[in-house]
Amino acid sequence: MQAWRGPSHWRGLASPLTYHWRPSDEHSEVYALGLERQYDDRWLLGGAYFNNSFGQPSVYAYLGRRHYDLFGQPSVFFQWSAGLMYGYVGKYKNKVPMNFYGFSPGALVGLGWQANRDWSFTLHALGDAAVMLQIAYDIH
Repeated sequence: MQAWRGPSHWRGLASPLTYHWRPSDEHSEVYALGLERQYDDRWLLGGAYFNNSFGQPSVYAYLGRRHYDLFGQPSVFFQWSAGLMYGYVGKYKNKVPMNFYGFSPGALVGLGWQANRDWSFTLHALGDAAVMLQIAYDIH
């Protein structure tokens, strides 16, 4: 597919803060580190390692897209991704839908701000459970 060989750049991601809508004593701190390949046609491929809400090491591999110029503002964007997660196991296996031996579909939607050429900030909805702040650095 020609689109995946076009002009692109890397993006490093860190998510230091997550807010749960319904906090629980079972919840642990959630953090994530990831890497995306952002293509000039706005498609992206990525992966993230994260500590899920229950303290379990987890991963998310995904395909997504960024849509800029939201609300007539060139620096505001909407981003979505969909892919495969692994990590919700044991007594927490039912905390995500369609879990099969720790593997389940994943999806994120987010609203972001491109602060400058290199830095962006995004709030991602984690289903109906939480919202996560992501800080990203574009490597050109």
